[in-house]
Amino acid sequence: MTHAIRMHATGGPDMLQWEAYDPGEPSSGEVLLRHVAVGVNFIDVYHRSGLYPLPTLPAIIGMEGAGVVEAVGDGVTEFRPGDRVAYAGNPPGAYAEVRLIPARRLVPLPDAIPFDQAAGMMLRGMTARYLLFGCFPLKAGDTILIHAAAGGVGSVVCQWARHLGATVIGTVGSVAKAEVARANGCQHPILYRDEDFVAKVMQLTEGRGVDVVYDSVGKSTFMKSLSCLRPMGMLVSFGQSSGSVPPFDPGILAAKGSLFLTRPSLMHYTEAREDLLAHARDLFEVVQKGAVHISIGQRFALHEAAAAHRALEARNTTGSTILMV
Repeated sequence: MTHAIRMHATGGPDMLQWEAYDPGEPSSGEVLLRHVAVGVNFIDVYHRSGLYPLPTLPAIIGMEGAGVVEAVGDGVTEFRPGDRVAYAGNPPGAYAEVRLIPARRLVPLPDAIPFDQAAGMMLRGMTARYLLFGCFPLKAGDTILIHAAAGGVGSVVCQWARHLGATVIGTVGSVAKAEVARANGCQHPILYRDEDFVAKVMQLTEGRGVDVVYDSVGKSTFMKSLSCLRPMGMLVSFGQSSGSVPPFDPGILAAKGSLFLTRPSLMHYTEAREDLLAHARDLFEVVQKGAVHISIGQRFALHEAAAAHRALEARNTTGSTILMV
């Protein structure tokens, strides 16, 4: 019998229980996957807390992993037992030693990329890909502001944006995280606890504002993020680690310079099979040529998932956090 982290009710990290679990055999179109490593992300916290409700309980959370195909169901021709694969996105179920997953959600994992690195980069890396190419077509000479610049997504965005020739400004919560962000290509890390990041952004851009803000923090940064943009700039609100953004008058967007706002999801940007493969291909390419380095800041055993959540929510993490199986 294999094991998984299951939750029977929403709430705090203590809801995550280590239990015996049998996923069963793959149905038509499914793959039985044995994980080697699993990624931990804020969306897992949202699922655990009930902020993003799951369809049913008990449930196994987790949106990202890497491992080896053990068996395939009828109609699966793209994969076979022994293949190295990785994934990020729906359906949840990654916090398990073994799981069933639709074959169309998997991507082949190049031999040059280790399982632990893959588990720490698929969701963050493909998120960075749609942020930089899908939401806003970033190009050389643009200037960005990325919140949580030393975090999992932030670290990838900083590196990839610099590779594209953009100027990178980022907010961080400590001197240590400022150094992490700087090492990842953030030329201007701002200690948001010590100085007003809006004033600093305007100083750095000589009053112009940035072309795009990537905001995964939400409630505590949203309105200030709007104030950092140039006229007709774009705010990409893709997370809410500080809480949900409260309702606001969309006339504010006009008052602040005919701004654009989007609230995207990786699930929509990678729903089509060809789009999923394109996101993974581009990510693997920049990683394999060294333009983007995936930093794994924390490793926990799978049964220590609750401790991983506590560290993530306390903002005591840098880079990626993974669960080893």
